[in-house]
Amino acid sequence: MPVLIFLLILLAFPILEIWVLIELFDEYGWLLLIYLIAVGILGWRLVQDERKLIIGRFTQNLTAGVAPAKLLFGSAKNIIAGILLMVPGLISDAFAVLLLLIPSHKPLEDEASSSTDFEYEARYHYERHSTENKNADIIEGEYKRED
Repeated sequence: MPVLIFLLILLAFPILEIWVLIELFDEYGWLLLIYLIAVGILGWRLVQDERKLIIGRFTQNLTAGVAPAKLLFGSAKNIIAGILLMVPGLISDAFAVLLLLIPSHKPLEDEASSSTDFEYEARYHYERHSTENKNADIIEGEYKRED
């Protein structure tokens, strides 16, 4: 029974989108077409930008020790919203805006600062690498100056 309800909703959605577009086109005319093109371009840009940013965010979250599931949820949410914006129709645009308004996770600084183990490990890692880089040109040993 739930599958039948899902199929009915799936079939009713495009019909409802087309009906709303026809009604709005009768009222607003070519302005609706301009709106649909502009929103489609914005959706395309959202998907492209999210695709470019996901690798950097994923690396940053793994380095900080944050669960990657939060990142994947936020990125998937933005990509789905971008796809919904590319689909011509106002109902799909409304769903896309609702998806974009859902907060995906706290900023990385808040999560990282709450963990004292992470702060200690990050400080140790930084100090170890900074001293290695400073001492790269120094040769330790004893010498005697002869004039």
